[in-house]
Amino acid sequence: MFSYGSKGRILKKYFTVICILFFLHPVIAFARDIEITVEDEDLAWPLEGAVIILRGGVQFICDEDGIARVTLPDDRQTVISITYPGYEPLRMTIPAADVPGVQKFTAALRLGGVMTSQELVLEAARPETSETKSGRSVAISERELTRTAEIGILEDVMNSVKLLPGVGYSGMFGAMPSIRGGDPGDLTAVLDGFYLERPYYWMGSVSIFDPKMVSSARLSHGVFSSRYGQTTSGLLEVTSKSPSVTETELEAAVGTSAASVNLSLPLSGKGGILFMGKVTYWDTLVWAAKGLAQISDNETLQEINAISTAPYIRSAAVSANYRFTPDLEWRLNAFFGADGVGAEAAVDYSQMTADETEGVMEVSADYLNMQGFLITGLTASPAPKLALRFTGGAGFMYTLTEDYINNDITAPYNEDFLELLPPFMAQMYRGGTYTAPNINAEVKLDTTIINIQGRADADIDLGRGFIAAFGVQELYSVWKQFTDVSLSFIEIPVSSLSPETVGNLPPGLLYILPYLQGVEGLSIIMPRSFSGDVKNHGFTTSAYTLLEYTSPNQRFGTELGLRLDHLYFMGKNFNMMTKPAFNPRLNIDINIFKNRGYFDSFSTTLGTGLFSSINSLLSFFDPDQFGIGGNSEIEDVELKFNRSWTSVIGFKLDFLSKYSFNIEGYYKRIFDRGYITADILSSSEITPTFHFDGVGNVWGFDLQLQKMESRFIDGWISYTFTWAKYLDPSAGGEGVSMGSVDTIENWYYPSFHRFHNCNIVLNIKPAQMFNIAVRFGFASGQETNKVDNRIYPYPVLYINNEDEAVLVQKYRRDTLEEKTRTAWSLPLDIKFSFFPVNRNRRTNMEIYFSGENLLSVVYKPKGNPSFNEYTGREEPDVSSGNFDLPIPMVSFGFKWKY
Repeated sequence: MFSYGSKGRILKKYFTVICILFFLHPVIAFARDIEITVEDEDLAWPLEGAVIILRGGVQFICDEDGIARVTLPDDRQTVISITYPGYEPLRMTIPAADVPGVQKFTAALRLGGVMTSQELVLEAARPETSETKSGRSVAISERELTRTAEIGILEDVMNSVKLLPGVGYSGMFGAMPSIRGGDPGDLTAVLDGFYLERPYYWMGSVSIFDPKMVSSARLSHGVFSSRYGQTTSGLLEVTSKSPSVTETELEAAVGTSAASVNLSLPLSGKGGILFMGKVTYWDTLVWAAKGLAQISDNETLQEINAISTAPYIRSAAVSANYRFTPDLEWRLNAFFGADGVGAEAAVDYSQMTADETEGVMEVSADYLNMQGFLITGLTASPAPKLALRFTGGAGFMYTLTEDYINNDITAPYNEDFLELLPPFMAQMYRGGTYTAPNINAEVKLDTTIINIQGRADADIDLGRGFIAAFGVQELYSVWKQFTDVSLSFIEIPVSSLSPETVGNLPPGLLYILPYLQGVEGLSIIMPRSFSGDVKNHGFTTSAYTLLEYTSPNQRFGTELGLRLDHLYFMGKNFNMMTKPAFNPRLNIDINIFKNRGYFDSFSTTLGTGLFSSINSLLSFFDPDQFGIGGNSEIEDVELKFNRSWTSVIGFKLDFLSKYSFNIEGYYKRIFDRGYITADILSSSEITPTFHFDGVGNVWGFDLQLQKMESRFIDGWISYTFTWAKYLDPSAGGEGVSMGSVDTIENWYYPSFHRFHNCNIVLNIKPAQMFNIAVRFGFASGQETNKVDNRIYPYPVLYINNEDEAVLVQKYRRDTLEEKTRTAWSLPLDIKFSFFPVNRNRRTNMEIYFSGENLLSVVYKPKGNPSFNEYTGREEPDVSSGNFDLPIPMVSFGFKWKY
């Protein structure tokens, strides 16, 4: 039995326990576990022993894999701190829990100096800058850039972009790929919100985006936000690298063909300034190759002697930012780059043939390009729910191209050629020789482009998951170009000449023509030329507004936007404008489920929208030299944007085991596309004409299986299928579409089209100090016409300098109407990296060796044998079946960072 007193003490004891359980109930009910992986920002090494500190002071220590399982007191948003000796402290926001299960996060620490009590706040990037969004874009982080872009003889961000789904293969030296069946010239690049006119070196072979000046890149190839426009194909958003605000950093790299240096200086702990420079030194490689050519009989190697100016790139850049207050930051970017190449060669025909053929072909080509820009901007948050961004800048580009070809040949008439002629003419020419015209081509282009831009953007948090945004932009451009083109080798079949044109031929040709009537392939050489001196201006005005919504549990999201673009275009004696192009866009995101079995989430995306851009060739329009749309009066011309309507559906499946699978299908209708036709028959002056009635149909799908960052292996596999056909309704002759030539009146596959593109990207890390980066791909060929193997002679007439008619013997191979495809491309690149152990962790070092296009050693697709067009004899060398380099490219280098 218990007495009252003892029973009272027992009840009191139970009452105390009940009270404790009552007050601890929220902890028991709502405490949650998260998993945090802490690693080195640059090397992705796990940081064993890193300390994670909660607000209450509770600490968790990371294991040998850099992982810590952290128990949070409740499911609300919280802030944690992460520290590790020798690294800058990190403050990280953990969002509120919206799904059951263990959430996983990754924190990347940056090398720093001695630890202080100061903390680095991890802030989210502003919307639409660095994130991957299904149905809209694919982002590449700085870490991925170092592994896929920093490889080979030329490190380029486009090396990484070309590995993404939806991107067509463009070869090793091709920085202008086709994006989901779009024209390569329609890929628009934006650096920190600033539109870049032509961000390329070597006429599009390499981009100006050095991986060491870029923190992230994002390719938008779906229905992307109405914040950006000026493209119907794809948008490349590049974010410049920011300097450290606390530490002085020095990074240097020396490789086979280039050297670069970066120096970052802090500014009072509120900002920093980063200096970047790069120089190539192919001069040394060319000099060594020329020396080797002197002692070698290799004919391919002898071609190196034609280089008079080694290909070069010189660039310098500055990036700076300064945070005046927590809500006001200033930024600045400046860039200057120069590139060029030159070649001179002479071919002696008498050393190439065994007969009496004589003559010399001389070739000279020089290319110089300079460009630069200055960008500045402010980011402000005058209120907790308002973000403002102001960006302004100016840029320029100057390009000078001078090309010259002179082909002078004297050769004997062959019997197979004389059989084509009437008997009396064959007897007249038998045993004789002819002197081909001083066939030459001279091209000079002197181009200057200046653009000045300004834009303002505002994002407003309306609460309850709604965000509204709007912005305006003005782009002023100046295009100046002096053109002088002289072509003396244009062959025109006599059958295509009108009676009026024939009647205006020189008397010498009129005398001999009747005797050659009916001879197969009879042509006349008629010199043609084009010259112009253009200075045009343009004001492109854009405005947008959009509304975003995300449900509280992030199961549903949508974005509805409207963009307006307008162009006012004027020149020396004309002005015209487009109608405003209204581009509505809609995206819907649905998260079907989260945390089910082996799956982290499964979501789908639907999107549709309109896009617009201006044909870049229109910039140099001159009503005195060009026609436009068949109108004789400029007042009758309706200037139009290139337009496209794109629709996308995508599915994304994320696995708990750090795998992600994404598949997207799309349809794109292209209309009002600009292209050019050229009249080369009516007069000696070539007359181009602009048209705005081009159309196109594009559909396809692309998929990507990605293995997220892991200790031993990661990377992705992407596959792209593209079906694209274009139509130029007004192209009765040669049509130029954004720079490519098509002589087809019906629907056609454009020259850049490939059905299949696949890329496999692997990073293999057998040990922390070793990394093996592998890039392998295959791409189907481009469409071309089949050719007849028969090589046959045909007569060509021209008037020499003495006004005499000369009969020239030439040979050709017929191009058939039947289509075929060039050979498959199989690029294989491998990079071996060694990271020496660094005890103090203040310095990083990489020694690497890489090889590009390695399969060219064994994979040599054959094309059609080449032949001499004057003798008809096949050359011993056989042309390649594709346009890739026929040899591997090997490089090695050293990188150091402090």
